[in-house]
Amino acid sequence: MEADLERHVSMRNYEDLEVWQKSHALTVLLYRATEGFPRSELFGLTSQMRRASGSIGANLAEGCGRWGDGELARFVQIAMGSASELHNHMRLAKDLGFITSNEHASMAKSLQSVRQMLTAFLLTLRGTRGASSHSSGEERRAKSE
Repeated sequence: MEADLERHVSMRNYEDLEVWQKSHALTVLLYRATEGFPRSELFGLTSQMRRASGSIGANLAEGCGRWGDGELARFVQIAMGSASELHNHMRLAKDLGFITSNEHASMAKSLQSVRQMLTAFLLTLRGTRGASSHSSGEERRAKSE
């Protein structure tokens, strides 16, 4: 009982999470990349990309400051939404010529890694990591029959 209470009450140090470290590095990279955006985009795409990127790490940090895996999982989901939003903004920045295809590819690869880590972290928090693989296999078999 006491160990169970300790597990739910203890807060994690977000800086120890590899997913936070990678999202922080991506945010630093994006801040540098957006420095070259047109001034007319300062309150538009520049701001949106910076906010979405920073939100990933900020939500991980806030979730780690909450009690219990359930609350942390909710903030991981919010971080996942911010990652999806950032993906859209990065594509727009590339299509508008604000970043090169190579810059976009590098940032997209980094973001994809963060998104995969967020998904794995969420599944671990929910205790469904193994169950998820099993059920998706069952779903595939059911669809093929």
